[in-house]
Amino acid sequence: MKKIGLLLAAVFAYHTPNANTTPTTAELVRWQAQAQNVTITRDDWGIPHVRGKTDADVVFGAMYAQAEDDFNRAETNFITSQGRTAEAEGESAIYRDLRMKLFIDPDSMKKIYGTSPEWLQKLMVSWADGLNFYLAKHPEVKPRVITKFEPWMALTFSEGSIGNDIDGVNVPQLQAFYGNGPVKLSSMHSGSQFDRAARAADAAKRVEDAIDKEPGGSNGMAVSPKNTKNGRALLLINPHTSFFFREELQMTSDEGLNAYGASTWGQFFIYQGFNSTAGWMHTTSAADRSDEFLETVTEKGGKYFYKYGSEERPFIVKTITVPYKSGATMAEKKFTVYYTHFGPVVRSAGGKWVAVRIMQEPLKALTQSYTRTKAKNLAEFNKTMALNTNSSNNTLFADAEGNIAYLHANFLPQRDTKFDWRQPVDGSDAATEWGALLPFDKAPNAINPNSGWVYNSNDWPWAAAGPDSPKQANFPAWVDNGSESARGRHAVIVLSNKKDFTPAGLRDAAYDSYMPGFDKSIPALVKAWDAAPASNPLKAKLADQIELLRKWDLRWSVTSVPTSLAMFYTPELGRVAGGGRGGRRGGAAAAEPSGDQLLQALDAACTKLTADFGKCNTPWGDINRFQRLNNKIDSEFDDSAPSTPVGFPSAGQSGTLASFAARAYPNTKKWYGSSGNSFVSVVEFGKDSVRAKAVTAGGLNSVVGSKHFNDQGVRYSTGDLRDVYYYPNQLKAHTEKVYKPGN
Repeated sequence: MKKIGLLLAAVFAYHTPNANTTPTTAELVRWQAQAQNVTITRDDWGIPHVRGKTDADVVFGAMYAQAEDDFNRAETNFITSQGRTAEAEGESAIYRDLRMKLFIDPDSMKKIYGTSPEWLQKLMVSWADGLNFYLAKHPEVKPRVITKFEPWMALTFSEGSIGNDIDGVNVPQLQAFYGNGPVKLSSMHSGSQFDRAARAADAAKRVEDAIDKEPGGSNGMAVSPKNTKNGRALLLINPHTSFFFREELQMTSDEGLNAYGASTWGQFFIYQGFNSTAGWMHTTSAADRSDEFLETVTEKGGKYFYKYGSEERPFIVKTITVPYKSGATMAEKKFTVYYTHFGPVVRSAGGKWVAVRIMQEPLKALTQSYTRTKAKNLAEFNKTMALNTNSSNNTLFADAEGNIAYLHANFLPQRDTKFDWRQPVDGSDAATEWGALLPFDKAPNAINPNSGWVYNSNDWPWAAAGPDSPKQANFPAWVDNGSESARGRHAVIVLSNKKDFTPAGLRDAAYDSYMPGFDKSIPALVKAWDAAPASNPLKAKLADQIELLRKWDLRWSVTSVPTSLAMFYTPELGRVAGGGRGGRRGGAAAAEPSGDQLLQALDAACTKLTADFGKCNTPWGDINRFQRLNNKIDSEFDDSAPSTPVGFPSAGQSGTLASFAARAYPNTKKWYGSSGNSFVSVVEFGKDSVRAKAVTAGGLNSVVGSKHFNDQGVRYSTGDLRDVYYYPNQLKAHTEKVYKPGN
């Protein structure tokens, strides 16, 4: 790889913005004093219940508790958010870091921190202090990169989604643009090294986009009192993320904070959860929250300009330095990067440079993420929505007043509908300028619908409340780029025409075993077998399997053989009928497979099942397993080590609501899950109290050998939710230990 501005440093600690890491005496005294205002109570599942005098005290204690449970993940999230992964992982991460640094600049973040309101500055200071106090008390813990946290860093990761807007920038395309030496128009002609690199990156992205992927995101449901047996609103919290992505905890202060739920490692707010009178659940949104602009570029006197209307505007030019680990030392690459008023240039397309525009409001985003945890009801929650920085999330909401709501992602710049905003638009046309944000009350929300329920499963909002859903025809196309999904259809089935929901009933809906993703493919397979002539050798060979599938009710279980057949059949059909790919999305529609191809796919599935498990008719639970062996962020698996059968499969293929995205690994035959259901909670809101049950994948603590490393593994595998100890009188009988941070 060609090195740009490569400098080798003499020591590994080169170019760290927090090189002075030894706490001062004044800092230690301050931290010790604040620790006395905080009490951490660990319940019998290891979950920290953090109480403090002020919100800032609670943030301090919450970060200390998070660091105790998994400092590595907390640090890693902020290594990533600051574009510093290469400092830990080396040259392979340079362009991922460059992508972050195009948008996240420490100097800008420090200025924003300096203009933040005093109350939020106090929280950010306590955030950094809690992590730094943990490091001071645990010298055996060696950070990979961030040896001292600074308050402004909290602004670099201001909402807890697993994928943020910056992730929409394709790293190989970015590398093709900036990775072949200084960007020069004269070097971009057809057939040039630059052109070849760009074309190769574009082709790779087309292949990647064409392959069906496990859908990320989550399920959320809310049921109004009129549809519940107890006359109380219910909320389902069911994020689908990589496992162990969030900490379960409670944060309580004397200033009105009392939030419980899942907090993304390293963040100081409950991302998905509830307080005593209101709850919120986020699902990944398909709202159009970022756009690409094709820029017409000219060169004059060695400087670059882009066309905008009748003007030729100069590019903003910056130098970005990316340090990276190189053996036992550090090195760096310097990049000259370009910005228009839309945002940074991130790739080229058809000879034009492409600039991308996203939401860049870290102060508002962090404010919204925190203040919504203290909202007592829908009216107060909607005030937080007025900040318009909930860009990547839809929200399901319920409260003790009986309100329920589906609230659409609320960072929606208004756009001229004559353009197809799913594609790059002409940046030289002033009509492509973003307009004002769409007002909250103009978005496709569903608030207290007559149906008595709302849901979202990362699909479009047009079915969010059944017949009372927002109408697609009433909104411009850029409001949402989603589509209907089998998981969404499933949600409508379990929520419709039911008036006696209980917490247990909502839990059962969340784990309903029906798999609508197979409601057409399996009958088509059976029909193909019926139509095949007796002379077809697959007729007799597959007779037993077809009979099982014919009688199958399309429901999963650990004992189900048809589930195994269907889950192996689907990718084989993609290979047999789709030219070797496991699936396809976009582009020209694939031809319908022939009956012979359907049978060939089932035969291939049987061959693989027999090779891997000794027989075609293998029960699903023998294949689909939950296992936790170590605390690595990228999980590792071993067929010879203990594991637990899981009944629910991947939501992507099956359309099941509960999701366990499992696959075989290079060294395994069994399938092991690494994402899907991660934290599940059912919450019931009464005017006098809130009740909840929950389960976390595996266990709360990432320390191998801890009793809470995998104590929820079996519960997780069966959806056996445990009681949440929200109130002190509930916690009292289930307390494992009580202590101050640092003790």
